[in-house]
Amino acid sequence: MAHEYRVREIAQQSGLSTATVDRVLHGRPGVRAGTVAAVHRAIADLERQASQLGVSGRTFLVDVVVLAPPRFTRALRSAFEAELPSLRPAVVRARFHFREEGHPEDLVEVLDSIARKGSSGVVLKAPDVPALVEAVFRLEERGTPTITFVTDVPTSRRVAYVGMDDRAAGATAAYLLNAVAPNSGGVLVSLSRSSFRGEGDREVGFRQALREMAPDVPVHVVEGADGLDASTLSTVTSALSRGPVIDAVYSVGGGNRAVLDAFDDAGRTVRAFIAHDLDAENVALLRERRLTAVLHHDLRADVRRLCRAVMQAQGALPGRPRSHPSQIHVITPFNEPAGLVEDD
Repeated sequence: MAHEYRVREIAQQSGLSTATVDRVLHGRPGVRAGTVAAVHRAIADLERQASQLGVSGRTFLVDVVVLAPPRFTRALRSAFEAELPSLRPAVVRARFHFREEGHPEDLVEVLDSIARKGSSGVVLKAPDVPALVEAVFRLEERGTPTITFVTDVPTSRRVAYVGMDDRAAGATAAYLLNAVAPNSGGVLVSLSRSSFRGEGDREVGFRQALREMAPDVPVHVVEGADGLDASTLSTVTSALSRGPVIDAVYSVGGGNRAVLDAFDDAGRTVRAFIAHDLDAENVALLRERRLTAVLHHDLRADVRRLCRAVMQAQGALPGRPRSHPSQIHVITPFNEPAGLVEDD
């Protein structure tokens, strides 16, 4: 395994002990496959962030803990790695802890491990549940600040929230749907899981605005699929069988290719489809004219605010961390933003 990094650097990046890293690097037996993979990921992360390592200045190690499908985590990783070099003279390195699915307890274990080992700050995208509120408290007790991202955990001791005003986003979606598909027979609202505070707030904002503009249009909510394709296809297919006049979609939780597949399989037409985030799947669907609009926020701008909040919490920048609403951009097939879209 050719690389130029010291065992101590790889151990810090991976969160493993130097002895374990040394065993992996020398191919000694008795090491779990998952541990070997963690060392490989740490080296890959260090290589992608190599432009930072020679920069003089204070070093901040940020742990990014996210429960989301790969289409979101890929875009987020790219945003971090593109933005970190611009933070000079500070050196910011990121450790990524991504989970595609799982229970809150899985994330609690990750956060408690970070609390024990230390970190400059934690960026957290997770459900708003008591176990995670308590885990954020334990991080704070150890002197590690937490910034919630995309979806808030407002009763926790997080120092700031970075993300959209989710009620405003939901209301924007209602406005667009009603403009494009007036007199809809029914709107499908698809959530990944209601314990994500941001998704719940988007649904509330959507319902309130639609009630004012089109009080007779029924809303059908499906949730629990975690934005994964197979489970999303199943839940949407079931909803369509119960709601034969559904002809519009507000997708809060993703899995939009699967949502459209369910409509296609049922021989149904979607008059309007509003989605969130310019990940690779949504870019492709926009270009195919399968989506009406995407409510987008610039992940690189979010990363700058997240890192600034960490540095403020550590006293390296003046001021205290503050919650920042991300700008909501309405993207259609005709105004795709240059330089913000991942095409792969």
